[in-house]
Amino acid sequence: METFKRTPLQLFNLPQNFVIPLFQRPYVWKEVEQWEPLWKDIRRVAELRIAQPHVNATHFLGAVVIQSHEAQSKRLTTWNVIDGQQRLTTLQVLADATRSLLAQANLSKLAGQLEDLTHNSEKYVEDGDSPLKLRHLNKDREPFDELMTADSPVDYEELSHSDSQIVAAHRYFSTVVEQWLGVRDADDYTPKAKELTNVLLDGLQLVSIELEAAENSQEIFETLNARGTPLTAADLVRNFVFQRLNGEGGDTKKAYREDWPFETKFWMREVSVGRNLVSRSSLFLNQWLVARTGEEVSPQATFYRFKSWVELESGQRMAALLPVIKHQAQQYQTWTEDAAQLGGSFDSAVMAFYRMRASGVEVLKPLLIWLYEPGRNLPQESIDRIVQAAESWVYRRQMLRLSGSDLGRIVADVIAASTGVSTGELPGRVIGHLTRLNVTSTYWPGDDEVRLTLGTEAVYSRFPRARLRMFLEAIEDHYRAETGQPQIERKGYPIEHILPRSWKDTWPVETPEADEARQARVHRLGNLTLLTKSLNSKVSNGPWLAKRAALLQHNTITLTGRVVSKTEHHDWDESLIDNRAVELIDAILDIWPVPEGHRGKVVDPQTKAGDWVELKHLIEAGLLGSGDTLSATHRDFKGREAVLTSDGAIELDGKRYTSPSAAGHALRKKATNGWYFWAVGDGRRLRDVRAEFQNMNREAVFDLT
Repeated sequence: METFKRTPLQLFNLPQNFVIPLFQRPYVWKEVEQWEPLWKDIRRVAELRIAQPHVNATHFLGAVVIQSHEAQSKRLTTWNVIDGQQRLTTLQVLADATRSLLAQANLSKLAGQLEDLTHNSEKYVEDGDSPLKLRHLNKDREPFDELMTADSPVDYEELSHSDSQIVAAHRYFSTVVEQWLGVRDADDYTPKAKELTNVLLDGLQLVSIELEAAENSQEIFETLNARGTPLTAADLVRNFVFQRLNGEGGDTKKAYREDWPFETKFWMREVSVGRNLVSRSSLFLNQWLVARTGEEVSPQATFYRFKSWVELESGQRMAALLPVIKHQAQQYQTWTEDAAQLGGSFDSAVMAFYRMRASGVEVLKPLLIWLYEPGRNLPQESIDRIVQAAESWVYRRQMLRLSGSDLGRIVADVIAASTGVSTGELPGRVIGHLTRLNVTSTYWPGDDEVRLTLGTEAVYSRFPRARLRMFLEAIEDHYRAETGQPQIERKGYPIEHILPRSWKDTWPVETPEADEARQARVHRLGNLTLLTKSLNSKVSNGPWLAKRAALLQHNTITLTGRVVSKTEHHDWDESLIDNRAVELIDAILDIWPVPEGHRGKVVDPQTKAGDWVELKHLIEAGLLGSGDTLSATHRDFKGREAVLTSDGAIELDGKRYTSPSAAGHALRKKATNGWYFWAVGDGRRLRDVRAEFQNMNREAVFDLT
């Protein structure tokens, strides 16, 4: 066994095959967990090299284990990939996606350099064999081979394995690289393309563990993958912080002792975020980073984004940054611990932490960290207004049981859009941003929608119990504030149905219609209250007079006391439930208001409406006509023609195809981007006609606005 430090150029330079055996795990890397962090690191290195040419920045990719294998070709060295197949596959896909873009930009030299990473020269390849340097033997073989041999640009939808994760990776990297390179005519396009190519060739580093054929590869694989505890994001950040501090000449021992707060039980405890458990220190660093960057940062990308922010954006020495992190971490710990207290009155920040815990979200914590950032010095009134608006946006959506998956992105957007805004204008800026949201996944619901939903929804059976209790506690605190009483104790008080769930024996009605009306109200908001302790089941389900007497013992809770006072001369019935629901909803709308005049209008775009173009759309727009001749542009198929039909299909050799790419594939017998392959009579490719159609649509929209 020998170990080497290799760049991709050094690893892939020679004519050779890297074979992923049949028993190896298929490709499983994903965008959020792996692709995005990898791309951000590569982009960071490229941008650092551009900004500081004298700095030979690099990024370590990890280790691969390969084992020499009896050559399948007399000319090509063959290696079995024992470990690292995920990163090697990703690296090959990234190189090919970038090569494709550079080839389209006529940067053939750069494209050729990247092609040498992925393809063996044809002079070394046996007739009928694949030129690819990486060979999959498992289920990824067909999608990988098809993708890596497809012509540029790749029409992903026309690939036989378009749903493959490998294809998704290629599509992702093609998109982000194209966005980063920018407009091809721009002055910085070629320099950026050249530097990105250099990074992919020699700016990445791997440790290559190379085994001889007789060595026990399984033992090494198990040692690398089955032992030890994975590093958390906080572990990685800590290592980076103190290495950087050491490089600055700082006193690392003192800084670790005085300014690194994350080694206590509080910070090492694992907390639940969605379905995942993460250390609280890692969660805080992620949320702190969102507050600092104004970007949504996935938990898996915390370390990589922290590193790039420190190196390229912060402009701060680590010695100055550490005390700031410590200060905000201590503040975060105080909020968290105070929010766990059973009694006492909470300010808006602590109450926000308590309510988030009860409702099962973390989404507003980056906003609070940002509001209390050292040096911001916002008046408490401004903080309270912003927190109230943000809570209103989140909790109104929860009341309507709307998705919260996109809310983290909006919080990051709010931070980014409000950075640099004056203190006096900040609440208005934040509230205005939330008010303008107008799609289902993020909008701020108005009063009418909340009234309709809470007035008829069986909230007890539809809401998580802790969230429902939090809503009732908020109403109780609202009532108490009117008379100057302290906030309710947060002891997990039981939620009681005033009209019992089992009501039919002791609260009978005379008709089926009345039965249906009564049953419909059992779980509604107007029938629920809080008690200081649970009632005996016999009392809880007993006749109204006995139950009212029991409720009198709990009238220290205003919610319950008001029920008792309103029923002094009246039995509890459907009309009182409905009336009380209106009162409770009024209180909720006061606790979490919206700006005057806000209605929560939703204007959802049609899926793909602006981008999805078919040939029939071009015919309808008059840009193409039935019977028009389409000519193949590929050098091997010059002179081959097809005919456009009135409904947007293509006839080729007596057969009908529903898309340009399908017709191209039929002719070439391989994946083809038909929008590039076919040209119309004046020489323009179909892609050019499609672009004209899209421009027409954009101009039409602009004229309307």
